[in-house]
Amino acid sequence: MAAITRGLEAEAYDRQYSDRELVRRMGSYFRPYRRKIIIIVIALTLIAAANAAVPILVAWAVDLMTTTTNSPWGPLLVGAVFVLGIAIWAFNWVRRLLMVEVVQDVVLAMRQDAFAAAARQDMSFYDEFSSGRVVSRITSDTQEFGEVLLLSADVLNQLAVAIILIAILFTIEWKLTLAVLIMAPFVTLVALGFRGLARRTTRQGTRAMGEVNKSIQEAVTGIRVAKNFRQEQAIYEEFGVINQQAYDINVRRGFVLANIFPVLNALAGVGTAVIIYFGGLAAVAGAISAAAWYLFISTVDRFWFPVTNLSAFWSQFQAGLSAMERVFALMDVETAVTQTDKQPVPPLRGEITFQNVSFRYSAQEQVLDDFSLTIAPGESVALVGHTGAGKSSIIKLTARFYEFQSGQICIDGRDIRSLNLHEYRRQLGIVSQVPFLFAGTVAENIRYGRPEATDAEIEAMAGQIGGGEWLETLPEGLLSDVGERGSRLSLGQRQLVALTRVLVQDPRIFILDEATASVDPFTESQIQQALNLIMGRRTSIIIAHRLSTVRAADRIVVLQKGRIIEQGSHEGLMAQGGHYAELYDTYFRHQSTEYLHSLGQWRATVKKSGD
Repeated sequence: MAAITRGLEAEAYDRQYSDRELVRRMGSYFRPYRRKIIIIVIALTLIAAANAAVPILVAWAVDLMTTTTNSPWGPLLVGAVFVLGIAIWAFNWVRRLLMVEVVQDVVLAMRQDAFAAAARQDMSFYDEFSSGRVVSRITSDTQEFGEVLLLSADVLNQLAVAIILIAILFTIEWKLTLAVLIMAPFVTLVALGFRGLARRTTRQGTRAMGEVNKSIQEAVTGIRVAKNFRQEQAIYEEFGVINQQAYDINVRRGFVLANIFPVLNALAGVGTAVIIYFGGLAAVAGAISAAAWYLFISTVDRFWFPVTNLSAFWSQFQAGLSAMERVFALMDVETAVTQTDKQPVPPLRGEITFQNVSFRYSAQEQVLDDFSLTIAPGESVALVGHTGAGKSSIIKLTARFYEFQSGQICIDGRDIRSLNLHEYRRQLGIVSQVPFLFAGTVAENIRYGRPEATDAEIEAMAGQIGGGEWLETLPEGLLSDVGERGSRLSLGQRQLVALTRVLVQDPRIFILDEATASVDPFTESQIQQALNLIMGRRTSIIIAHRLSTVRAADRIVVLQKGRIIEQGSHEGLMAQGGHYAELYDTYFRHQSTEYLHSLGQWRATVKKSGD
C-alpha cells in the first residue's frame, strides 16, 4: 500500500473540507441557473411519476384479466403504458439536455475561477509547486466533478421514484411496507461504510493523475535536452513507473467502487426474498389479492433499485467531492505577495529606492540583508557579482514577483505595496535571461506587451534595430512563425523579438536579466543597439553579462552575498582594483578589444616562430 501511494502526498496548500462545506460552496455555482434547474426538477418529478405509474397500470391489467373477460379497458391500459413510455423518453431528453448545459456551465465557471487563482499566484508559488499538478486540478479534477454531477441527476430521479413508490406501497399493504423500510437503513449503513474508503482512494487517484500530467509536461518541455543526451529511453521508463503507479491506484479505486453495487444488491435481494415469503403467505391466506400482490412485489423491486443507487451514490459522490476539494484548495491559496492598497499609478518617473530590505526565499536562504539602494529616474544600473550575490532577487522584488520580509521598496517615493499592482506592472518592461515567446508570429509576440499596437508601429520599432536587417534573416519577416517557445528562432533572434516587444510597450522602468549564451558579433551589435534605445529613455536595471552592456550603464553596482561592496563607473572601479576588477578579469576581459588584439598578436607570434 505504501509503495503504491509513494510520492502522492498532499500539497502544502491542500485543505480538508467537510462534506457540508463542499456542497454549500458548490451550490453557489448553480444559483445563476435556477430556471434551468427548476425545469430539470419538474422533468425529474414527471419521469418519477410516470415510472411509478407503470406497475400500477400493469396491476390493473392483471386484475382485469383475472376477474373480467373481454374487458374494453385492457387495450386502453396497454395504450396508456405505451404513452407513458413515450412521455418518459421526452422528459428524459429535456432533462438530460438541460442537465448537460448546466453542468458544462458550472465546470466552465469553476475552471475559470481555478485558472484565475493559478494566474494570481506569485512566482514563489511556482517555485515550490509543480505546474503540471496545477494543470491537473484545473482540467482533470473539474472534469471528474462534471461527470459526478451528470450521475447525480439520475440519482435525484431515483430519489423521486423511491418517495412515490413508498406512498404506493403503503396503500397496498402497510405492514409489509414497514418491513421494507426497516431493512432500508441497513443497506444505507453498509453504503456509508464505503464512504471513507471511496474518498481516500479517489483522492489518491486524482493525485496520481496529477503526477502523470506533471511527468508528461516535463518530458515534452525537456525533450530537446533528453535527445541531446540520448535519454529518450530514460524518460520513457520514468513515465512508465509513474503511469503504472496511476494504473495500480485507479484499479484499486475501481475495485472499491465496483464492489459497492454487488454488496448492496445482495442485501436488497435478501430483503426482497423475505418480503416475497411473508407476502406470499398473506396472499395464500387471502389477505391481499393476486393483483395487489403482483403490484407490491413489482413496486418493492423498483423501490430497491433507487435505494441501492442512492446509498451507493454517496460513496461515488466522494469522487466529485475529492476533486472539488483539490480545486477549492487551489482557489483558496493566499498569495505571498499582498498589497496594502490599490492606489492608481500615473506615468512613473522611475525612481527606485530600497530601504533596509531583507529578503529570503526560505528560512535557510537569506539573500538580501538590510539592503539599501537608490536608482535615480532615467538612470541605468548594471548589477554584477558572482552567482548567489542577489542580482536576480533585486529585479524580482522590483517587479513585485516576491514578498520581502522587512524594509521598504519605494517607486517615485511611494511604497510599492500600496500601488495598484496591475497598473504598476504595465509600466515595467521585463526581458528574462531566456526570452519566452508564445506560439505564433514574430509580430504577434511583439504586440503581446501592447495589443493595440498597429502593424506600422511594430514594423517601425523593429526597423530601428540595425536598420531592420535582423528581420531579413527571418523567412517571412514579421509574419514568421516562431514555433513553440520560440524554438524556430535562434537565441539571438528571440532576444531581439523580446527587446522589440519592450520598445513597443514603451515602459517607464526596464528590467533585463541578460542572457549568458554567446551570440555572433553581428547579432550582439544589434542587441546592444536595442538596449541603447531602451536604456536611453528610461530607468533600467540590468544583470549584465556583456562588457558592452556594463560599460553602457550609468552606474555599476557590485554585489556580494546580498550587500553592495562597490559601485561606480567601469573606469573608476577598474582603477580601485577591487572585487569588480577581479570579476572583470574572470568574466569580461576576454570580450574586450584589448584582449582580442593581444590574442591576435600572440597567435601571429606563435605562427611566426613556427615558421
